[in-house]
Amino acid sequence: MALVLTVAQQKGGAGKTMLVANLAAALAAACRVAALDIDPQKSLARWMALRAARPDAAPIVFSDLSGWRVGAEVSRLKHAADVVLIDSPPQIDTDAKLAVRSADLVLIPIQPALPDLWAAEGTLHLAASEKRPVMLLMNRAPAAGRLRARIEAEIAARRLPLLGAALGNRAGFATAFARGLGIAEAAPRSQGAEELRAVLSALRQVLPLREIA
Repeated sequence: MALVLTVAQQKGGAGKTMLVANLAAALAAACRVAALDIDPQKSLARWMALRAARPDAAPIVFSDLSGWRVGAEVSRLKHAADVVLIDSPPQIDTDAKLAVRSADLVLIPIQPALPDLWAAEGTLHLAASEKRPVMLLMNRAPAAGRLRARIEAEIAARRLPLLGAALGNRAGFATAFARGLGIAEAAPRSQGAEELRAVLSALRQVLPLREIA
């Protein structure tokens, strides 16, 4: 049965879809991957349309069903893939609850800014109510700086789980996305690709019962 990662964040612009696309593309090189887009903006669906036109891209099973069918669709995808990635809506609604309830891990991307951390509180509460494990991921982050240090200190003070790897604010992510690719495919030797591989390695550490390829 597949591992399910739900990427969730109430604040727009945190990089949810970009994260799902890059994780999916990187994992698709080694295992069967499915992606489910239940975000009304359907940005992941548009990325998948670009990807479908590229015969060189590793295949990803894709669905963008929403509403009451989400639970059944996640179950179907779990039988078709080794890893299922869910791009959830930017609000706490029925779809978001179903996506969180289905997850082996809820991954919350936050930029190094207090509004992102505040916006994550709703998802953190939802994950707690559904008894699902959760992890914050620093996204679009500078390598160092006072603001990032302040946010990391705040996370530590609240005893919130923060993934031990971060993604920087790099143009390569957007460039690869516009081509229907992940950064690990478009620029495998770039700093961004190295950061993505570090994120995957860190995810393996917090999911000891399931091996991510």
